[in-house]
Amino acid sequence: MSATEVVVVGGGIIGLSIAWRCRQRGLAVTVHDGGGDDGAWYAAAGMLAPAGEAGFGQEALTGLLVDSAARWPEFAAELERETGIGVGYDSVGTLSVALTGDDLAEARRLWAYRRELGLGVDPLLPSALREREPGLSPRVRGGAHAPDDCQVDPRRVVAALRAALGPAVLRGRIEADSAGSDPSAGGGTRLAELVAARPGRAVVIAAGAGTAALTGLPVRPVKGLVLRLRGAPGLLRHVVNGWADGRHVYLVPRADGEVVVGATQEERADSTVSAGQVLELLRAATDLVPELGECELVETVVRHRPATPDNAPVLGAVGGGVLVAAGHHRNGVLLAPVTADLIAELVATGKSAPLLEAFAPGRFG
Repeated sequence: MSATEVVVVGGGIIGLSIAWRCRQRGLAVTVHDGGGDDGAWYAAAGMLAPAGEAGFGQEALTGLLVDSAARWPEFAAELERETGIGVGYDSVGTLSVALTGDDLAEARRLWAYRRELGLGVDPLLPSALREREPGLSPRVRGGAHAPDDCQVDPRRVVAALRAALGPAVLRGRIEADSAGSDPSAGGGTRLAELVAARPGRAVVIAAGAGTAALTGLPVRPVKGLVLRLRGAPGLLRHVVNGWADGRHVYLVPRADGEVVVGATQEERADSTVSAGQVLELLRAATDLVPELGECELVETVVRHRPATPDNAPVLGAVGGGVLVAAGHHRNGVLLAPVTADLIAELVATGKSAPLLEAFAPGRFG
């Protein structure tokens, strides 16, 4: 038997998590990736908030989000024990806040739906919100606390996963089979050659927005801009998920004083940072937390979320020993533990868990 039993194409948080779980099952693993920071994970804020991501008519996806959120505490603790690298796991919860009456009406409609799904959402008056977060604007009309929401730092998670796997498993990129069809490819083995090299070897495609070129599946890039501010530690304690005059923004504080502000969403593949996009995010952020206007703007970063036509991931076998785990859109960080567990189980046993049925690649024809 070849020393390599599992090949993972893609070294973002999804691919590395799958590789880590496969290795824990005793499988030899190779990850093909450039090892850089060009993946969607690099811009991600790291919110573990199934209540914040639940959408109308997406019950199957909501169930997967809730399941994965429940796996995150042990996933984070296990990764920290193995590597000694803290991943920034924080379970203080999320505050949803609304600046205007119209914002509050929209927020209440979403909170009611999420309660119907059994997700924790506790409405709060403005005074109670400011008791929890004194930095909130006195103009805030109302909000709610999602006590089960958490956060991690995706950059630290990826660093820990790379440390757990070791540098020997990171190889060069895999190219699409048609020359020039994969703009992100940096040269190296083509996918067909990789699959044909040893029949029976499992190949897992977890290449984010690059999955389309490798598999033909409808995974498209959705552009998102995220800002990073730096101020005094303690300016915010909770993640703030807010609406300000119809503009949605999230604020994710780190212990060192960093605040991640996000995010725009555009059906575009370019990486341009426009002044208007930065202004839009900063206006919404400072309308909700005025003191953020005194923080240093330390980073603007654009990355591309891998999205599918129904905004749910593509998980499962596509034939010929090839599996896919991609298309996680806004939820790659949140869904990493459940994706890794389900795909590792499928690779190791050949058995597809019932949770995978709604996300099978074949649903797109």
